[in-house]
Amino acid sequence: MAEINLFFVIGAALVDSINPCAFGVLIFLLAYLSETIKKARQMLIRGLIYIAAVFVTYLVAGLILLPFIRKLGSFSVVSYYVLAAIIALAGLLEIKDFFWYGRGISLAIFPSETKRIKMYVRRINANPLAPAFLGVFVALVELPCTGFAYLAVLGLVSLSGITVSNLTLLIVYNLIFVLPLLVILWFVYTGTSTRKLERWRQSHKKWMRLAIGLTLLALAGAMLWFVEYGAGL
Repeated sequence: MAEINLFFVIGAALVDSINPCAFGVLIFLLAYLSETIKKARQMLIRGLIYIAAVFVTYLVAGLILLPFIRKLGSFSVVSYYVLAAIIALAGLLEIKDFFWYGRGISLAIFPSETKRIKMYVRRINANPLAPAFLGVFVALVELPCTGFAYLAVLGLVSLSGITVSNLTLLIVYNLIFVLPLLVILWFVYTGTSTRKLERWRQSHKKWMRLAIGLTLLALAGAMLWFVEYGAGL
């Protein structure tokens, strides 16, 4: 049975980590905290709690989904072809947004959930556990925007086998996924304006979409290769 290449997973995680959806929510959160909290250390702690909650939620979601994907695959190999097709379609939608951003169907957080995120952000100072709750909630509702690369990696792990080595790769993947969020938090903590970061996100988001789209197509192709040759299914 073929093994998943560590550098392949790292590359997928790095590209997935630059998702404009994840950046947008954190920048909005930090902008609010910057205006409502005088001590930068308190903002840093709340930001770290939020990011830690995102990491744990994604990791737990992966550990829950992995046996389910494995079971579907053992029932019928067609499940992996369907999964690869879904991931490829998501990649095409991301590439579409490079040329026609926001037109037609896009991978994004649902508008109703965006409103709820903003509501929860404004309550984040009311309870010490609020940043953790927000992190869990955001991680779940942004899955339609950020989850397809992760889904592809879960599919590859399922094909390769649920081993300690592959489960370690999931931890590595999720650590890399939250790494840019930690970088953004550090920039704001050291004095970088959230408005400057948001302008940067807006000016580069279509390129982020293009990179993610191409990566999703590559992941879909890798999954098909595993089905045909790597795992012998």
